[in-house]
Amino acid sequence: MKKITHRASSSFFHGVPGNFLHFYSRHYFSSIPIIHDRFQFLNSVKEQCKLGFFDLKLPLSLFNQLTSLRPLPSVIVFNQLFTAISKLKRLHPHSAIISLVRQLELLGIKYDRHSLGILANCYCHLGRVDFGFSIMAKSLKLGYPPNDYTFNTLINGYIINDKLPQAAHLLNKIINLGFQPDIVTYGAIFKGLCRIGDNASALTLLTRMQSAGHCKPGLVIYSTIIDSLCKDSLLQQAMDLFSAMKTDGIQPNVVTYTSLIRGLYNSGCREEAKGVLTEMLKSNIAPDVTTFNMFVDMFCKDGNAEEAEAILRLMTDKGVAPNIITYNALLDGYCLRGQMEDAEKLLDIMVQNGCEPDLVSLSTMINGYVKLKNIDKALTILQSMFQKGITPNVVTYSTLIDGLCKANRLALAQKFFTDMQAHGVAPDVVTYNSLLDGLCKSAQLGEAVALLEEMEDKHIKPDIVTYNILMNSLCEAGQLEDAANFFSDLVSKGLQPNCKTYTIMIKGFCKEGLMSEAAHLLSKMEENGSPPNDCTYNIIIRGYIFNNDLSNALYYRDIMVREGFEADADTFSLFVTLLSTGNLSNSSKDLLKKFIN
Repeated sequence: MKKITHRASSSFFHGVPGNFLHFYSRHYFSSIPIIHDRFQFLNSVKEQCKLGFFDLKLPLSLFNQLTSLRPLPSVIVFNQLFTAISKLKRLHPHSAIISLVRQLELLGIKYDRHSLGILANCYCHLGRVDFGFSIMAKSLKLGYPPNDYTFNTLINGYIINDKLPQAAHLLNKIINLGFQPDIVTYGAIFKGLCRIGDNASALTLLTRMQSAGHCKPGLVIYSTIIDSLCKDSLLQQAMDLFSAMKTDGIQPNVVTYTSLIRGLYNSGCREEAKGVLTEMLKSNIAPDVTTFNMFVDMFCKDGNAEEAEAILRLMTDKGVAPNIITYNALLDGYCLRGQMEDAEKLLDIMVQNGCEPDLVSLSTMINGYVKLKNIDKALTILQSMFQKGITPNVVTYSTLIDGLCKANRLALAQKFFTDMQAHGVAPDVVTYNSLLDGLCKSAQLGEAVALLEEMEDKHIKPDIVTYNILMNSLCEAGQLEDAANFFSDLVSKGLQPNCKTYTIMIKGFCKEGLMSEAAHLLSKMEENGSPPNDCTYNIIIRGYIFNNDLSNALYYRDIMVREGFEADADTFSLFVTLLSTGNLSNSSKDLLKKFIN
C-alpha cells in the first residue's frame, strides 16, 4: 500500500504539459484586474460556474484571479470551477484541470474528497485508470474512504477506454466488499456492453438488476439497451423490452421512440415504424427533428413524396424547424421521381428559411438532372457549386462522368476525370467503372484495358462490375479468349463471379457456337452459388436456336419455365419465326406450337 501511495504523490501530473498555464498566462492573464469586493467576486464566480462556460478562456482567467486573492479561497470554490470546466467535454479539458490542480498543490491548498474525485475522473478520461487507483490510495491516506462516486469514476474510466472486462471485474470486487452498485454504476456497465454490441450480456445483467431489487433500471438503461438491439436488427427483442418497460411503469421518451423507429425503418418495417410514430404522438411525446427526418427519408426512398411533404407540414405544426437533413431527404425524393421543378422550388424555400444548400443538396440536384439526361443543366449546377465555394466530392464527379459517358460525351467525361484529380479529388472504383464503360461502348478497348492497369497502379481494386464491363465488351468484339482469361483470373484476384459475369461468358460462348462450353458454365453457376436468371436462360436458348439445335433449346426452355421464368420478347419472336419457316418436321412444329401456346 505504501508503494502505491508513494506512486500517487509522485505521478499525479505525469504527462501533463508543464508550460500549460504559462501559455495561458502569457496570452490571457497579462493584466489581472484589481478585485475590490472579495465577497462579491466569489459569489460571481459561483454564479458563473452554475451558468457554465463556452471555452477555457474565462475559467482560466477566473482561476488566475482566485489564486491572486489573499487569503486564498477555500478548495470548495476551486472545486466548483473545476467541475464547471469538466463539462466542456468537446474541448477535452482534463489535462487543463490537472495542471490547475497542480498549481493549487504548489500554493498549499489541501485536497478534499471532491477535488480528489475530480482529479481521478480527469485521469480516467485520459486513459490512465491506474492513476485513478493511485488517487484512491491517496484518498484513503487522507482519511476519505472510497464511496459510490469513487468506484463509479473508476468503472466508467475502464468503459470509456474500452476495457469492459476490467470494469466487470471491478464491479464484482466492490459487490464482494459489500458496496451496492447504484444506477450510475449499472448505467456505465450497460453503456459499455451496448457499445461493443454484447446485447446478450446486457439483457442478462438487466435480469440480475431487476431480481436484486435494490436498484431498479430506469429510462436511460432501457433506452440504451433498446437502441443497441435496434442497431443490431434484433427488433423483436427490442419490441419486447419496449413493452416490458411500459409494463414496469416507465414511460418511453423521444430517445426511446426514435431508436425504435430507426431500427424498424432501417430493417424495412415501414408500417411498424409508422405505428410507433402514431403511438408516440398519442402519448403526447413530441418527435424531434431526427425522428421527423427519418420519416421524410423513408417516404422519399419509397417514392412517396406526398407523404414526405405531409411529414414536413406536421413538423411545422409541432414547432420543429426542418434542417438541412430534412430538406436534402425531400430533395432526393423529388429527384428520384424526376420532379425537378419541385426540387428547384424546394431549393428556393431552403434559402428563404435560412438553410443554405450544401454539397449534398447540389449533388442530389446534379444526380436528378443526370437521370433525366439533362446533362447541360447538371453542368450548370456544378458551375454554381464552384461559385458558392463548394468543392464537389467524388460522388458528384462520378455522377457527372457517368451521365456524360451514357450521353456519348466521352471527351468531356475524360476532361472531368482529369479535372477532379487536379482539384484533389481522387477517383474511386465507381468513377473508373463509369469511364471504363464509356470507353468500351465507344469501342476503345485498348484505352479501357490501359485504364484498368491505371486503377491497379493507383491501388484502386477493381470490383466484379469492372470486369463484367470489360469482359462483355471483349465478347461483343469477338475477343472471347481475352474475356475468358479475365474470367479465369477472377478467383485469384479475390473476386467471386456473379450471375451477370456467368451470363456474359455464356453469351460469348453462344456467339462463337461453343454450346457445350456454354452449357458447362451454366451447370457451374448453381454449384458456385450464382443460380441462372431469366436472362441467362433466354441467352442459352437463343444460342441453341441459332446453332440449329432445337432439341436443346426446348430442353432449356422447359427448365426455365420450371424455375419460374418466362421467355423474353426476343426468344419468343425467334420461336415464332422458326415456326413460320416451314422447314421443320411435324413433331418439331408441334413442340413449337406447344411452347408458343
